[in-house]
Amino acid sequence: QIQLGESGGRLVPAGGSLTLSCVVSGPQIFISYSMGWFRQTPGKDRDLVAAINWGGDTAYYRESVKGRFTISRDNAKNTVYLQMSDLTAEDTGVYYCNGAPDYFAVLKMQFDSWGQGTQVTVSS
Repeated sequence: QIQLGESGGRLVPAGGSLTLSCVVSGPQIFISYSMGWFRQTPGKDRDLVAAINWGGDTAYYRESVKGRFTISRDNAKNTVYLQMSDLTAEDTGVYYCNGAPDYFAVLKMQFDSWGQGTQVTVSS
């Protein structure tokens, strides 16, 4: 089973920048997995924010973060990143990463379990 370790969340002022990291257990797992970042706010469903395929040459972004967020991966470090800039209060939430061998399963959020997530709070 995939093990996920999200980090990097903190309180940041509106307009600021932040980079989240997610370390994934097992090089054999990570190198073959497409990965995604997801966000959940109180009372709302968890949403897909960005996704990247196993090779790193295909990415998806939800409309509200296009041009502000960048997803990337370092297969040598078993880590996927989410660079966030020009943050707004609407970006506040708990951010989770997750992955699957199938890129479209990531886009559909078809996962059996989740990690602890990391809290991002943007102050306005």
